[in-house]
Amino acid sequence: MSNLVNQPELATSLDCPVVDGKRQVQHVTPHSAEVGGIPVNRALPRRQRRLIGAWCFLDHIGPADITAAEDELKVGPHPHIGLQTFTWMLEGEILHRDSLGTAQVIRPGQVNLMTAGRGISHTEESRSGEAPLHAAQLWIALPEADRATEPRFDHYPTLPRWQEEGTELTLLVGELAGHRAPTLTFSPLIALDLASPGGSLLRLPLREDFEYGLVALEGDLEIEGDTFATHELAYLGRGRDEVTLTLPAGGRVLLVGGEPLDEEILIWWNFVGHSKAEIIEAQCDWEAESPRFGSIPEFDGPRLTAPPLPWKA
Repeated sequence: MSNLVNQPELATSLDCPVVDGKRQVQHVTPHSAEVGGIPVNRALPRRQRRLIGAWCFLDHIGPADITAAEDELKVGPHPHIGLQTFTWMLEGEILHRDSLGTAQVIRPGQVNLMTAGRGISHTEESRSGEAPLHAAQLWIALPEADRATEPRFDHYPTLPRWQEEGTELTLLVGELAGHRAPTLTFSPLIALDLASPGGSLLRLPLREDFEYGLVALEGDLEIEGDTFATHELAYLGRGRDEVTLTLPAGGRVLLVGGEPLDEEILIWWNFVGHSKAEIIEAQCDWEAESPRFGSIPEFDGPRLTAPPLPWKA
């Protein structure tokens, strides 16, 4: 699917309107789906909003009870190009394997970052006996200049954490309040987890040149009098220097933002590209079992099959 074809104006505007002197916040309704047998709520991409900075995909996974074997997460080998996969773990554990030979378990409070670049394949499996499973998984579109970078995998077990106004903040990507995350990026980005054990009111500084979105992962979120339900995406746009958030007791929110990506990107299946030809070539290579995507012999199960291309090869 294209980010630019036949999309309403709302999906491409970076500036939320001002009504009666108050800048509005866009409500983006998630799409409920199932991935590898686990329920997910997809906040990006949606018809109302396709990108936030270079963030082009956002799944809120679970919470899901995986105590029964048939409920476990098991995603077979599948390819990626032109993006970074980003996993933020909240509960449970997931084993990541890839065609570089990586085998890495991700645990709560950690980030896994896989840079696909010119091509990589990977698998994901929940760990038996770990329940519930709760995570956020995102994609970051690589700028055109970096789309064919060498694939790599990075694991971040330690990230900047601090407290403000009863809120526990964890910086996953970027810089904020004198803190800097070690996470590899190819464009200006930020991701921040906010958890409030007892409920809190927090004024958060923003960069006016960034666009931002927030997803309530646990409990509802209130933004300057406007309430957003769990899973719902609140799009702030750009041009703000701060935002005031109200979190309930036990509330948790994920903020993502970045400098607008002023490039055309296409998303099809597990590929992010800058042209149809680029994506067609990648899918043909996957179907031909090209060495481009390697193999994962340690995984017990079949490779995923790509759906038919929406364009002529």
